[in-house]
Amino acid sequence: MPERYYEEKHFIEDISLYFEQMGIPRMAGRILGVLLIANPPEQSIDDLCEQLQASKSAISTSARLLSEMGLIERAPSPLPRRVYFRFQPGGWIKFMRMYLRMMASLHGIAERGLELLKDEDPTLSERLQEAHDMFSLIEDELPMLLKRIEEKRQI
Repeated sequence: MPERYYEEKHFIEDISLYFEQMGIPRMAGRILGVLLIANPPEQSIDDLCEQLQASKSAISTSARLLSEMGLIERAPSPLPRRVYFRFQPGGWIKFMRMYLRMMASLHGIAERGLELLKDEDPTLSERLQEAHDMFSLIEDELPMLLKRIEEKRQI
């Protein structure tokens, strides 16, 4: 096998391990890894099954998750009744916006916790205050950063 083959496999595995650390199934990370470097960018479920040595159901389930996260999308198929996927243009921005919404929810929960502890010893609320302050900053700064990235990339 050529060296590039092993480099690609290593890249795909690195992506899968990274996403696994985030709590996302490893197969989803592998699919994403393939689609990030695929040539052509559109890959059929059969292509993904072959490359990843995985079942259609495993590919389909993980592809659905990645699609819901905004990272991949179904691509037009050159063949009837074939499903193709590709990395979605602007996928990283959509992915980060999804995480921003999740952080905003956690920010709200932290605020409720602070309200519960308002009459208690201030040292009890330090952990929640740290979360509240961090999520406040992220909510203030990240949208502007994502907008700048979109403008720069004209997404």
